[in-house]
Amino acid sequence: MIRLIGYFFGIGTTLALIVAAGVAIYISHLAKDLPDYEVLAKYEPPVTTRIHASDGSLMAEYARERRLYLPIQAVPDRVKAAFLSAEDKNFYNHPGIDVTGLGRAIIVNLQNFGSGRRQVGASTITQQVAKNFLLTSDQTYERKIKEMILAFRIEQAYSKDRILELYLNEIFFGFGAYGVAGAALTYFDKSVNELTVAEAAYLASLPKGPNNYHPFKHAD
Repeated sequence: MIRLIGYFFGIGTTLALIVAAGVAIYISHLAKDLPDYEVLAKYEPPVTTRIHASDGSLMAEYARERRLYLPIQAVPDRVKAAFLSAEDKNFYNHPGIDVTGLGRAIIVNLQNFGSGRRQVGASTITQQVAKNFLLTSDQTYERKIKEMILAFRIEQAYSKDRILELYLNEIFFGFGAYGVAGAALTYFDKSVNELTVAEAAYLASLPKGPNNYHPFKHAD
């Protein structure tokens, strides 16, 4: 009996090693073709051109992407907290991948399998930076693995505040607004510093799907 158990244990161990080796080779292959994450250090997004009169009053704005770049030091803590709460509660603690959140998402998706419900994602803010700046939005496992590898590398190269700054200035909020400063002006005609907790919470809900919270189509 003991000999039989040892036999099956040996087979299981061998199969596990073969699978692990296959996964390692596959990941190594994907890692060879990854884009250069160092371009994030030279990030210069398109911003709104503003024309002022001689008295300083705003006359006109021109932009394909309505964006005002905002350093992370200028973003109020309540606005940062709103986005972290909505997108990545463990942002300042994980190494690029939130293992706890990923496990929770897998369990929820297995429970909802076949129900027609939309799958729950577990992308961290760092992963979203990797996707938005360096990858496509293709819904494939290959893209997801590349996103995770890049997230680890980005975390090693940049501070958490820099990563959050990139995220808050790049994301799309609907109505042609990009970045949290542009969104604050577009939706509330306010600077980021003037946003209330409720307004900050509303903006934080938009990146996942701006049309889901359209202020005119879905006012309720």
